[in-house]
Amino acid sequence: MRDVQLHNETCVNGSVVRLWCGSQSTVCVITGETVVYSSLNNNTQTTELQTTRSYKLWLGLTLALLSAFLIGGSVILKKKALLRLATSGHTRAGDGGHGYLKDWLWWGGLLTMGAGEACNFAAYMFAPATLVTPLGALSVLISAVLSSYLLGETLNIMGKLGCLLCLLGSILLVIHAPQEQEVTSLQDMTNKLLEPGFLVYMSVVLVLCGVLVLYLCPRLGQSNILIYISICSLLGAFTVSSVKGLAIAIDTVLYDVSVLANPLTWILLLTLIVSVVTQVNYLNKSLDTFNTLLVYPIYYVLFTSVVLSTSIILFQEWRSMAAVDVVTTLGAFVVIVVGVAMLHLFREMQMTMVELTHQLSVPGGGAPAQPGGSTHPTGGRKEEEEKRRQTWTDGQYGH
Repeated sequence: MRDVQLHNETCVNGSVVRLWCGSQSTVCVITGETVVYSSLNNNTQTTELQTTRSYKLWLGLTLALLSAFLIGGSVILKKKALLRLATSGHTRAGDGGHGYLKDWLWWGGLLTMGAGEACNFAAYMFAPATLVTPLGALSVLISAVLSSYLLGETLNIMGKLGCLLCLLGSILLVIHAPQEQEVTSLQDMTNKLLEPGFLVYMSVVLVLCGVLVLYLCPRLGQSNILIYISICSLLGAFTVSSVKGLAIAIDTVLYDVSVLANPLTWILLLTLIVSVVTQVNYLNKSLDTFNTLLVYPIYYVLFTSVVLSTSIILFQEWRSMAAVDVVTTLGAFVVIVVGVAMLHLFREMQMTMVELTHQLSVPGGGAPAQPGGSTHPTGGRKEEEEKRRQTWTDGQYGH
């Protein structure tokens, strides 16, 4: 096979070329010169676009993970500050006190949480909301682990299994999450916000928040953990939509300063400030009134459910996903919810891996004979449980 190179002026569309091979010849008409070039150019642009999207996705994922670590650590700092204020005689946050504003440890926790929220804010610039928000389960995992060491709150074998499920669900979520975003400009955001379905959804959320704050909170706030947490979770619909819109505005202002004159930019900023301040207030009340291992798992489940609902209605990121990715993403969220529920529902169960293995190895599930001749299963377990609790208490507070 021989290559024949012709001059550029010869190789134009419509030119006729005769090729000789010995005594035989063939006539060729040159066509499609521009089409070939265009195809190659389009392939190059497509490759560059895919590379850019992949880079943004992983950058958003990294920021979301960093946010989870910072927020999880901030919970411990704020909780320690609230406990210290409660023991010093100050009015508790759950009773309307704001003494934590004078505590440096609480401010340290707030600044750490602020850094985490900033990373979370930036993550929305590069990754879909359906990927960024559910990864907040990692902050629950981190706060649960740290609270068992720093706050004296127990994390038993069931809690550890719950942490493992949270990690597994997060991995599945990252693999199958949507990689394309439907909203890329403020004009697109405006069109999405004005859709009738989203307006009805936000109206319902606003009415529910009003009922919780004005009617249920004064009556049941101190006894029902769902009141405070529901307020924080429902406000997540306003927070996430505002964050997404502001992230688009910040990304656009780099090459179009006129975006600052768009009223939507300032409306979203005001909405974000009001919703975040309100969330912090009721989250502090919830933390001060109820157990940390109880507050954050429930908060995660409710908040993430609201955010996913908002994302489905507003951003419609599911349209770019295959059916298997949609099913796996929902399944991953369910796995995370189960893991978080295990952290909550079994938090009072005092059982180690050794005790669990021992119970499973006893024939018929009965208890072995106790030292000193006691064979009563219930009495033996109670004595053993009381002894183990006392040992744990001495280890935590005896120094």
